[in-house]
Amino acid sequence: MSSWPTPSALDVNTQAFPVLTATQIARLRPSGKLRKVEPGEILFQPGDTDVPFFVFLSGNMEIVQPDFTGERPIAIHGPGEFTGEITMISGQRCLVLGRITSAGELLEFSGDSLRSLVAKDAELSEIFMRAFILRRIALVSSGKGNVIVMGSRHCANTLRIREFLTRNAYPYTYIDLDTDKASQALLDRFEVKTGDVPVVICNGRTVLRSPSPQELADCLGFNASIDQSQIRDLIIVGAGPSGLAAAVYAASEGLDALLIETESPGGQAGSSSKIENYLGFPVGISGQELASRAIAQAQKFGAKMMVGHRVMKLNCARRPYEVVLDNGHALASRAIVISTGAQYNKPPLSNLNKFEGQGIYYGATHMESQLCADEDVVVVGGGNSAGQAAIFLSQTAGKVHMLARSGGLSETMSRYLIQRISDNPAIELHLNTEIVGLEGGRQLERITWRDKTSGETSTHEIRHLFIMAGASPRTEWLRGCLALDDKGFILTGRDLAGSSGHAFPWLLSRAPQMLETSLPAVFAVGDARAGNVKRVASAVGEGAISIHLVHQALAEG
Repeated sequence: MSSWPTPSALDVNTQAFPVLTATQIARLRPSGKLRKVEPGEILFQPGDTDVPFFVFLSGNMEIVQPDFTGERPIAIHGPGEFTGEITMISGQRCLVLGRITSAGELLEFSGDSLRSLVAKDAELSEIFMRAFILRRIALVSSGKGNVIVMGSRHCANTLRIREFLTRNAYPYTYIDLDTDKASQALLDRFEVKTGDVPVVICNGRTVLRSPSPQELADCLGFNASIDQSQIRDLIIVGAGPSGLAAAVYAASEGLDALLIETESPGGQAGSSSKIENYLGFPVGISGQELASRAIAQAQKFGAKMMVGHRVMKLNCARRPYEVVLDNGHALASRAIVISTGAQYNKPPLSNLNKFEGQGIYYGATHMESQLCADEDVVVVGGGNSAGQAAIFLSQTAGKVHMLARSGGLSETMSRYLIQRISDNPAIELHLNTEIVGLEGGRQLERITWRDKTSGETSTHEIRHLFIMAGASPRTEWLRGCLALDDKGFILTGRDLAGSSGHAFPWLLSRAPQMLETSLPAVFAVGDARAGNVKRVASAVGEGAISIHLVHQALAEG
């Protein structure tokens, strides 16, 4: 970026806006189309799809973002620099406007040409991918997106929309109606009721009142580049660690793969503040960062991702199989990998739903920690996710009460987490303890728990409860098609032969493969699979292995 100070190879801005060498540009020339540009010419603008990739040989361009007050400057490109951010490989709609400020020549590449370059040239691949990711991070951190969310911290759907955008690494501007009285007065003038909050302005023109994540995804064109009519080699349902790994390996090995995620990538791991026992990350990595890197990696190889739509049904009577979405559309595929994961079990409390998003949370990230800074919190659960949440929240909360139903943590939690919890004065561990009551008005205000050993109950003025206890598989949509165990987990491989209670006999002459379900060419990986080891590394391993098995199944025809 020409307006920045003297560059350094280690400087983030230099890596986000690098200048290509003459040798690197020479390698690009055969794949690009030479184009002359004149001042004032607009090459792309917000909402565009299939935006070309440009490398400047001469001339300059300004990157701006139109808003209600005019235009916000983002960057300036000059000779040797290139355009684009993560939407170049994700296929989503463009977020910014590119306008030529001085005449020159540039090389123009289609999206397919760019992906081909990335696959063939390791050096350019690293330069482009690093720049795209850093540019997206800069947009997110500065709130320079085409979405404005006007909401309240006391509104559950506001939290849900903000989590959806944040975990999908989508930049947005947030206006807190509890503190911005002018915005609240504006909404009052247009008779926006409490139930209409949050009000979301998408693409600078469409106003949505209390939208679902699906409605917002459609408005922003998250899935605009996906052809829903084609028969694919592979559909992967669920973008947790196992599904993301399957997408990376499928796309890198040439399969036409589509990844479908209901809300946001990462699964339970994606809501983890820090994963410290995953191979290759000695200082740890957040679940969201791990998921974001995996998505970029999968899309670099050509995988497509559909976000914001739930798979409601599997049509399994004939092949190719079909997955039916919440909007009624059916997507066909020769093979399927199911990686829908598991969801935390909810305590049997009659008013639990009332406080979800208004004091009760199922993930502990930076966003939730801001809502309970300097206040006492409760974390329910005895597994790794609960332990990671307790340690993370202890950095900002007044005190963390960790409640576990069991008499110890050694069977469910990694040793390093147990040691950190024991040594942390801000965490108080309550074993053999369960939540028995919740009280409050609009917001959770009091929590009552019971010591199962003594039978004693106590009520505490605590407004924030994080639930990360137990897990149930997300497999309701598979009943009638696949063999499940008595808890709803998917039976695979040898477990199929060892379970005589299901009504889905294996019909092929060969035995089912290791991760194959009772349907040939349909595989299950990760937390939804019976017998799965509840670790990120094992989920990633299963996702990778499944693609080897998919190739074998596809070869059978």
